Amino acid sequence: MKAMIFAAGKGTRLQPLTNTMPKALVPVGGMPLLERLIRKLIAAGCGEIVVNVHHFSEQIAAFLQEKRNFGIHIELSDETDALLDTGGALAKAARFFDDGEPFIVHNVDIVSSVDLQAFYRTHLLSNAAATLAVSKRPTSRYLLFDGDGRLQGWINEATGEQKPLGKALDIDRLHKYAFSGIHIIGSELLVRLAEHTGKFSIIDFYLEHSDDMPIMRADMMGEVIIDVGKMATFDQANTFIESVGL
Repeated sequence: MKAMIFAAGKGTRLQPLTNTMPKALVPVGGMPLLERLIRKLIAAGCGEIVVNVHHFSEQIAAFLQEKRNFGIHIELSDETDALLDTGGALAKAARFFDDGEPFIVHNVDIVSSVDLQAFYRTHLLSNAAATLAVSKRPTSRYLLFDGDGRLQGWINEATGEQKPLGKALDIDRLHKYAFSGIHIIGSELLVRLAEHTGKFSIIDFYLEHSDDMPIMRADMMGEVIIDVGKMATFDQANTFIESVGL
């Protein structure tokens, strides 16, 4: 199993912690976020990981070298010159996923109780081009799914913005879910993704192709999912890790 970790963000919401280090190396529960996620991916069966880097990229490279890549194959996808957003980052790293198998994509700043191995099995048993881990937590931005669990749109309830543009969405008939930053992508979708270049969002890409490719949800009901990319949830993540002994 392979995986990609999104770790290139500047981490501005975690300042001043990220004034001197990348978000990926901010310690939570006594361990850098990147190390915590790599260990979780290894436990789920991942033997190869690519990590995109930008902010303080040399620190991440030095950290992985010091840890001897945790005994697996880890590559860096360098975005030092320019951030490519999530879709652009995946397109640039597409060559890494050359075995035709689905792979996990995971934001470095998400701490969760999600069983990644079980999530991967769920994707394998479906016919999905991509499977998105979602939950019913409150947010202002929601992904919209039909009754079969297929992605139909996106809405920002704070601004009223809807995507994709030009598509009439019957909001009352669709189900609203918050995206966790954890997803699995299959080889068919990766082929289309690799045709794109430059900076673009993977969510926008999903929405663009949702009518002709099954982009499905996996409801993580009952799971703890914490976005540690902001100070407001930093203490919450530390408390969760301590409570479960991670």
